[in-house]
Amino acid sequence: MHDAGSLLQAAAAGAALGGVFFVGLWWTVQLVMIASNPVPWLLASLLLRMSVVLGGFYFVGSGRWDRLAACVVGFAAARVIVTVLSSIAARGQPRAAAEVGDAP
Repeated sequence: MHDAGSLLQAAAAGAALGGVFFVGLWWTVQLVMIASNPVPWLLASLLLRMSVVLGGFYFVGSGRWDRLAACVVGFAAARVIVTVLSSIAARGQPRAAAEVGDAP
């Protein structure tokens, strides 16, 4: 039988990795909107976020598919949480002039 504590730890680690990945993505998008040259920011952010997440998956999975699956579930849960929190944060910001009017 699988150790439930081990799987919960893997899911929590996946949630932490997902939080790092998606908060980093949100921060990068916010930065790119004001950057004069966004390409280096996008590439550096992508490489950093992917290396952290893939290294974390490799470390947490430890060659066991069940721990890796729990980690991926935690990662997906973090995506939902960060999406909800970022939409709540975006509601408090004023809309840009291009977004104010109705679509043609």
